[in-house]
Amino acid sequence: MPYFTLYSRAWCHLCEDMLLALRALLGSGVRIDVVDVDADPALVERYDELVPVLIGHAPGRAPEQLCHYYLSDNAVHDFLARSGGNSGISPPESGKMPS
Repeated sequence: MPYFTLYSRAWCHLCEDMLLALRALLGSGVRIDVVDVDADPALVERYDELVPVLIGHAPGRAPEQLCHYYLSDNAVHDFLARSGGNSGISPPESGKMPS
């Protein structure tokens, strides 16, 4: 089953916003691991100014960076479609801007 990792940091309002938006989009049935980049120097080096960064994981596939700074509903939907999991979420309505 697909799941997500959100690279984040404490006191980051964009990180909190992305997590809330992701939970609202996916509901409670999808695993979301939140990782504090400041706890690992390698993660700081990789993601420092990009947080929040959302990574999608699917069995048999390499992890995929889906978005950073702001949640892309379309990127999440596309990832789930390619991964064979839809988690019961509906695609964005035609003509509406993604969050």
